[in-house]
Amino acid sequence: MTNLLMLIPVALLLGLTGLVGFLWALKSGQFDDLDGAAHRILFDDDDMPPPPKPKNLKTEEKDK
Repeated sequence: MTNLLMLIPVALLLGLTGLVGFLWALKSGQFDDLDGAAHRILFDDDDMPPPPKPKNLKTEEKDK
């Protein structure tokens, strides 16, 4: 019986700690964008195109 008197408050404290942690995560925006990271991995659109090749001045003079 004395074990129950100790385990019940411990279980309630752990449950309350979990609830406080969950509410903190909601307030801080942890669950706002669940699909964004998955889409950023699949669609990597931030690659820059290669720079244009420099023109060769000698070749242009011969063509004229």
